[in-house]
Amino acid sequence: MGRPASRSMVGFPLSPRSGWANARSALELFSVFLCVSVVNLPSDLVDGLSRRPGSVVPAPAGMEAEMNYSENDTTSPGGKIFRAVLWMAAGAVIAVGIVFLIGFPISPGDGDAAVEEVQLWTCGMHPEVLQEEPGICPICHMDLTPLRTDSAGSEGAAHEGHNHATEELWTCPMHPDFLESEPGSCPICGMDLVPATDTSVGGNGTADHGKPAKETTVTIDPVVVQNMNVRTAPVQRRDLGRAIRTVGHLEYDQERMVSVTTRYQGFVEKVFVASVGQPVDEGDPLFEVYSPELVQTQQELLSAVQYARRMADADPETRRRAESLVASVRQRLSYWDITEKQVAEIEASGKVLRTLTVVSPIGGVIMKRKHGLEGMAIRPGMEALHVADLSTLWLTAEVYEGQLPWLGRGSTADISFDYFPGERFTGRVRNLEPEVSPSTRSVKLIIEVPNRNRKLKVGMYATVSFKPVVARNAVVVPAQAVIRSGVRDVVVVALGEGRFAPREVTLGAQSDGLIQVIDGLDGSEEIVTSSQFLIDSESNLRAAVQKMIAAKRNEMQGGGE
Repeated sequence: MGRPASRSMVGFPLSPRSGWANARSALELFSVFLCVSVVNLPSDLVDGLSRRPGSVVPAPAGMEAEMNYSENDTTSPGGKIFRAVLWMAAGAVIAVGIVFLIGFPISPGDGDAAVEEVQLWTCGMHPEVLQEEPGICPICHMDLTPLRTDSAGSEGAAHEGHNHATEELWTCPMHPDFLESEPGSCPICGMDLVPATDTSVGGNGTADHGKPAKETTVTIDPVVVQNMNVRTAPVQRRDLGRAIRTVGHLEYDQERMVSVTTRYQGFVEKVFVASVGQPVDEGDPLFEVYSPELVQTQQELLSAVQYARRMADADPETRRRAESLVASVRQRLSYWDITEKQVAEIEASGKVLRTLTVVSPIGGVIMKRKHGLEGMAIRPGMEALHVADLSTLWLTAEVYEGQLPWLGRGSTADISFDYFPGERFTGRVRNLEPEVSPSTRSVKLIIEVPNRNRKLKVGMYATVSFKPVVARNAVVVPAQAVIRSGVRDVVVVALGEGRFAPREVTLGAQSDGLIQVIDGLDGSEEIVTSSQFLIDSESNLRAAVQKMIAAKRNEMQGGGE
């Protein structure tokens, strides 16, 4: 709507013209007064205007004496001249007064062209619909209602530094596009109107003192705030850790499993382990093997040792060849997994051992045992037993590809088992597989778990939790306080005294109901955690209404020119 026409000091509306045009009209009015004064002069006075006071005028026919006119005689031609001058002076005074009254209006425009006032009509359900005359909404077919707004804010921008009194407006909390100049009820929903301040209208893009505003401020009556159940919470600064939960199961440590085999042919004559699951220590006997090759090699070893002893007093070259022969036989026995301790026993006793004992290479438990092992003929490379070290187990779990940035080798895992309620185990990520499963979009990772007292069993299911620190001393807000539109993320800042300001933010990581704010907040604000959608919708509605009204006004002004 346009600004009402300026009013003069006497209360008469000024015509939409400049001050010079008003002055010209006043001069024309003065000319009219002057003409009226001349027309009202007597005809005999017109003749007397050419004569001086006191002159003799010939008497007309029928007159007996001359008429001697005195300057002080009001009935004389001179007196009539004096009255004519008074008429002209009075006309000049009136004209000057009109020029003064018309040429100095009280309006702050002071001669500027007044904008014709235009009444707009809008739809209560679709405020974007604006028309210059009554009708129905083209969207919902509701009757259009009059739209009234306070244009003082837009006019004030042209007169920076001056304060202008504006008429108090009343608006509907549910339909901010409806404005009235006096209290009443909303014709759409029937709610009582509330005072509409500059901020309650939604803002026009400027803040106090003419500075550009960074955000639109919404003012809501405290009673309405209470009815909306608005709750607030302070913005926090804290370390933000992202919680990752998954499940897994225990497996053997593949690097702590040994398959017991022989590198020679022979026959198992005696077995020292009874069954699978029997614990063994490193060096414990597993089974005895008779091998003709071992017997022959032992005899060669004893012969070489005896020869070296006889050549102890021989020349150096002979002694060297004898010692080299002994070393060669010892090396051959070591290739067959005969320990140095066993070789030393053979040399010390000077007797060939019919059978040799195979010992456990590591401490652990027997995981596999060949059926009918005792008396069985074995070949080089054939697995007779399987030993696993259970002091450390592997926990295999899977995480989604979106969680990989927060995990890596060495990440600490908190592990719990239903079999041991209340007890916690700690593990570290050993490795992550290099590929993502095409079906589950997950990656398998391996966690090393210490097996205290060997109470953990292979195959147990476990719950795994990771809590990596994503950001330190980060600005965080409750995740429920963020309004996600798909295009932008917004939080509503509570400014106090019923004032709220939606603010766009840039978000980061999220964990345990909190979300990191990278940009948009500094940590000192109070934000709305409930009913923020209503406040944001109110702000968007009012801002949209103001933009549409301004666009419509500019369009009408452009058409009028």
